[in-house]
Amino acid sequence: MNRRTMLMSTAGTAFATAAGASAAASAVPRPSTKPLADFVATNDGTQLYSKAWGAGAPVVFVHSWAMAGDMWQYQTVELAEHGFRCIAYDRRGHGRSEQPSSGYDIDTLADDLARVIEAHDLTNVTLVGHSMAGGEIVRYLTRHGRERVARIVLLAPTTPCLQQSADNPDGIPPQAFDAVRAIWRQDFPKWVADNTRPFFVPETSEPMMRWGADMLLRTSLPVAIECNRTLTCADFRAEMTKITTPALIVHGDADASAPLPLTGAKSAKLLPNCELKVYAGAPHGLFITHAQRLNADIMRFIASTPTA
Repeated sequence: MNRRTMLMSTAGTAFATAAGASAAASAVPRPSTKPLADFVATNDGTQLYSKAWGAGAPVVFVHSWAMAGDMWQYQTVELAEHGFRCIAYDRRGHGRSEQPSSGYDIDTLADDLARVIEAHDLTNVTLVGHSMAGGEIVRYLTRHGRERVARIVLLAPTTPCLQQSADNPDGIPPQAFDAVRAIWRQDFPKWVADNTRPFFVPETSEPMMRWGADMLLRTSLPVAIECNRTLTCADFRAEMTKITTPALIVHGDADASAPLPLTGAKSAKLLPNCELKVYAGAPHGLFITHAQRLNADIMRFIASTPTA
């Protein structure tokens, strides 16, 4: 018997008669609006923090590089009020999840997503991912299939392939990524401060920008570096052509982190069943700067596409 049960039992005799009618009324089930938090064990035993809010058709949110599931709160508060069950989790090494020294490759991260979906026993899922998460969603589908997934929404994705090569000449030279990671090894907080403002729009408040920057700084440098290596070296071009799941890509034409011509526009051409929406003037942080429009577009896309 836990402490709360003991207290209720002790008080029960004195209050039984007076509270009888009230207790009977409170026994009637009511829809819960409380957030449900839990930890999901991955295949290698890493504990991932996840939380669910709302009731209805499930929407699973996969967060950006070096951030956490809390970045989605301006989506979950809106979608939950419109009849969706919103599940957000912290990637391994991020937020409240455990930080193992390995497992930051794209296959393991996709398997982690699969475990979250399975642990919550979800079907007819809408997967929503921002930036790096686009690759995790693509790999999840090609590795685990679409049986549980009805549709995907990729926001400012870093897919299909960032790194320059002979068959990807307009990509970014690998030396440029090495140079950025070298800066991080010297002064990661300064780099975050220098690159915070381009992530937002001029109208974004200082507290909001500080909130986003603080989330980045709570991710340890080794994890940030390993995940950056994963996303900058990945090549999803071949597997994206095999994904028939209905897809929506939303990207801003002012995105300095994942330029639209290199990422979102190319991704939309590779996915056979994809709609591309370009937001004029939107930066990489469009999930904050254009939240109302984005939320409406996500709900419209869910309503207009068939179930799994």
